[in-house]
Amino acid sequence: MKRSLSVPTAGAAAVMLLTFTAACSSSSSSSSSSTASTGASATGGATSSSPAASGGKSYKLSFIQGVAGDGFYVTMGCGMQAEAKKLGDATVNIQGPSQFDATLQNPIIESVTASHPDAIMIAPDDVSASRPPISQAMTAGIKVVLVDTTLTDPSGAVSQISSDNTAGGADAFAAVKQLVPGGGQVFVVNVKPGISTTDQRTAGFAAAAKADSKFSYVGVQYDNDTASLAAQVTLAELQKNPGIVAIFATNLFSAEGAATGIRQAGKAGKVKVIGFDADPDQITALKQGTVQALIAQSPYVIGTNAVDQAVAALQGKTTTPKIGTKFTIITNANLKSAASQAAIYKTSC
Repeated sequence: MKRSLSVPTAGAAAVMLLTFTAACSSSSSSSSSSTASTGASATGGATSSSPAASGGKSYKLSFIQGVAGDGFYVTMGCGMQAEAKKLGDATVNIQGPSQFDATLQNPIIESVTASHPDAIMIAPDDVSASRPPISQAMTAGIKVVLVDTTLTDPSGAVSQISSDNTAGGADAFAAVKQLVPGGGQVFVVNVKPGISTTDQRTAGFAAAAKADSKFSYVGVQYDNDTASLAAQVTLAELQKNPGIVAIFATNLFSAEGAATGIRQAGKAGKVKVIGFDADPDQITALKQGTVQALIAQSPYVIGTNAVDQAVAALQGKTTTPKIGTKFTIITNANLKSAASQAAIYKTSC
């Protein structure tokens, strides 16, 4: 999961769609300093690549994003479109909710299931609430590939493809050590409990921090994916623990709010912020000094792997139950490097 977890609107079911072109540029996401591998501004949409001219079966695939328009999921969709075109025997339809919210995503899952594609590639918006409609898709005979986020009970999915978010959290702490080698207190600003990816990032960061005697982990605060609340919890934590030297913010709004809280506390430049993901807004924040490091995922690679696993399952071939993708640590010092430039997320294919 990348960003855009807004406060749910009761009864809302608005879905935004964006049409993707069939010819996506192929830009591979990232080589990494980490040991391994899953987190999108317009909305998801539908397009298709050309089926094979050989007359063989053309598989209909659907990608249901965690949230439409987020650069992370846009980049993932580009990878899917490119891989489907490369294979020549698959088409990909892309949709997503306007917010990272299971109450908005579930009706999309049900609608897509009713259209009966051959396979659904989906980033579940909740580890539990997303399970019932996904189970219904499986019962209908649709192959399901989980991408980025997952479920508490992922049984029945032909593959789970994501970054190793625990390792991503550890990478965030590695960035802290580079920025503040002398040590000190550190804490996390997270979205909310119950999101598999950000929970794992927090756990990975906390474990790495606790294992280093130079640092003291003082805990996690939640902001419900709002920059204003992130600023409030950051300011309160800095007042409570004046020895904090760095903050790991698990997504864009958390990072924006943490930076604001740091300024309000009069500690700008003294407390470092490590963010997650690398869409253009976050790269701008890095250049402006709002954050000092970013942990970029490999969404394009997640997308190509998802199509490969879906098609393999449809052809009765062996699939890989779990696939992990890599990270790149981006700082101002290495921003112009080929690896960092390749890791920046797309806004369109």
